[in-house]
Amino acid sequence: MPSHSLMMLTQELVDFCFRAEDDPGPPADWQGLTDGDYTEIADRLTAEIGDDPLWVFAYGSLIWKPGFASIDRKKATAYGWHRSFSLRIERGRGSPSQPGLMMMLSRGGRCDGVIYRVADDDKRAQIEQALRREVSSKDSLTTFRWLPVRIENGETIRALTFWVGNGSPRIITPLLPLDDVAPVLARACGHRGSCAEYLYNTVVHLAEFGIRDRNLWRLQAMVAREIEALQAEQQPAGE
Repeated sequence: MPSHSLMMLTQELVDFCFRAEDDPGPPADWQGLTDGDYTEIADRLTAEIGDDPLWVFAYGSLIWKPGFASIDRKKATAYGWHRSFSLRIERGRGSPSQPGLMMMLSRGGRCDGVIYRVADDDKRAQIEQALRREVSSKDSLTTFRWLPVRIENGETIRALTFWVGNGSPRIITPLLPLDDVAPVLARACGHRGSCAEYLYNTVVHLAEFGIRDRNLWRLQAMVAREIEALQAEQQPAGE
């Protein structure tokens, strides 16, 4: 097998990136959502889906840690969008001293992912579960939408999708080149883990569905090399 087809980012390299970090809490200007906000949004989205099946499109951590209950899943593609590490974070998998980057969908290209179907009699509750996982502040209220995705038989399905488009001041524009993303992912860590772990889990779980995102595949190799360089810098002299 050619070397370029082998995954370079390993669990051992990911483990090297881990640091025990305290939760710094939200910044001073943070406007969190209230229980009433979640109720209102969940009610609205439930009304919008009506009697149609509820599908949620997963392209990142929702694939391997959805946080809501589902009864079916299928591979699906969102055309006109692609994964990008464009969401700046100082909490979770980053810190104020070493901010991290999380994935979202940006305009252009295509994104192969997975859609999860929610039970028809449980839509309202699971929508709120997903909202509480993905949307925590008022500046992110414009980052979720119904997105048309195409499944393998050619059918187009409307799916609820989170972090789509440039609707939050935490989103970095223009898009960062991978050369700038890789050093951040190799170094950023927060109280929920590292950005390298996030990338690793995403690539591994996409592979379980037979999905290889070209940019993520390049990025995992770049991050692996960054971590190896960090390891070499910390190696005691003479070893």
